[in-house]
Amino acid sequence: MILLLLSLLGSFALFSLMAVGGAITLIPEMHHYVVESHHWMSGQEFAALFAIAQAAPGPNVLVVSLIGWKVAGLAGACVATVGMCGPSSLLCYYVARLWQRWHASPWRRAIERGLAPLTIGLVAGSAMLMSEAANQHWSGWLLCAASTVLAWRTCVNPLWLLAGGALLGFAGWI
Repeated sequence: MILLLLSLLGSFALFSLMAVGGAITLIPEMHHYVVESHHWMSGQEFAALFAIAQAAPGPNVLVVSLIGWKVAGLAGACVATVGMCGPSSLLCYYVARLWQRWHASPWRRAIERGLAPLTIGLVAGSAMLMSEAANQHWSGWLLCAASTVLAWRTCVNPLWLLAGGALLGFAGWI
């Protein structure tokens, strides 16, 4: 059990330092780690944990706690969350102090402009991975596409889209 917890801590600490744009951008890496490399859960279980984390109020990092919980119970949830939040929080603290010192630097503006498309790409990769894991039939892909368009083009609360998808799944259409 100790080795499992140390593995979770070390891996999520490394993920923490790669999380440009938050934990949500590392969903493909987390999926690879817990589903494909260690076989601690199936792709569908991972997608379900992700959906629960997104539907629940709070930060996106909640998915990390749920993964830890699934793998090693309460201790796993605590260790994974500390691993994901600790290193990046310390790094942010020290970088923020330097960032303020160079507020007018052209390098600062270049870094800010460069991180935005990187974050968008990481989020798009996460969305594609979750779509592949959750959609086993063409109707799931159709629902995913319709939800994406509605979320993008309207002001509909995403929880209504989740509720609609749940009702369609409950009815057996998805």
